[in-house]
Amino acid sequence: MLERLNQALDHLETCLDREIDMATVARIAAVSEHHFRRLFSALAGMPLPVYVRRRRMTLAGAEVLAGERTLLDVAMQYGYGSGEAFARAFRSVHGIGPGEARLTGAVLMSQPRMSFRVVVEGSTTMRYRIVEKESFRVVGRKAKVPLVHEGVNAAAAAHVEGLDEQAIVRMKGLAGMEPEGILSAVVPLTDSREEGAEVDYWVGVATGPEAAVEELDALDVPAGTWAVFDNHGPYPSALQELWRDVFTQWFPSNPYATRPGPELLRTQPVEIGAETDSQLWIPVERGSASART
Repeated sequence: MLERLNQALDHLETCLDREIDMATVARIAAVSEHHFRRLFSALAGMPLPVYVRRRRMTLAGAEVLAGERTLLDVAMQYGYGSGEAFARAFRSVHGIGPGEARLTGAVLMSQPRMSFRVVVEGSTTMRYRIVEKESFRVVGRKAKVPLVHEGVNAAAAAHVEGLDEQAIVRMKGLAGMEPEGILSAVVPLTDSREEGAEVDYWVGVATGPEAAVEELDALDVPAGTWAVFDNHGPYPSALQELWRDVFTQWFPSNPYATRPGPELLRTQPVEIGAETDSQLWIPVERGSASART
């Protein structure tokens, strides 16, 4: 699969001076566009659009400093319809406008061309099972929080602490299907998995699709396939490492791709650093045979 990902990046590199058809890039990688964006973000540590913009501005920066073409010509070459739009993109990467950079010979940032290589990180096995689940509903309370890759997520913790007793009792009364008990659900709002990316964070229970909400929020989840990972270790570091390993090791090694849907977590609340059992549910779909070659 890594070979196909690199082929997709090679193709992307040839399209930096025109509009990129991400569906075509994803087909080269033999995955869906949604999965390609999610997988790239997890492996690269940045969203795909950010990488594309940085690569374009790296090449454009060299053109600007060379001084052989007008700034508008450079802007048009890299797909910007106006000098203003190009200047904004240029400044977002280099911290300086193209006109000023040309006048002063400023030091610019460079985004290296990216490729993925095998690193020996698979010495630890991952326990998982595949579950086919009918449609259900997550009933609880939600809040927008940023992703935090290491340590305590203060915004998520504040959301949990802010739940009133009446809401918790109501949730427990509605619980009745796997994953059992109070759980959390993360719904990405973009394809980015970088630190600080905003997500909808739910605290609630899984219940039937027709369950009455009664002053709680409801998230309807369609039927589908789930990869379920069991985990034991110190909270929250072991869980954060599991989440990372699912996207950087398990997906590239198995014939599955992500699909839209909430990522569910059931864990026993403990003090920070204490050992606990957790269960992570990731929505998946079977990949094509070509994705496994």
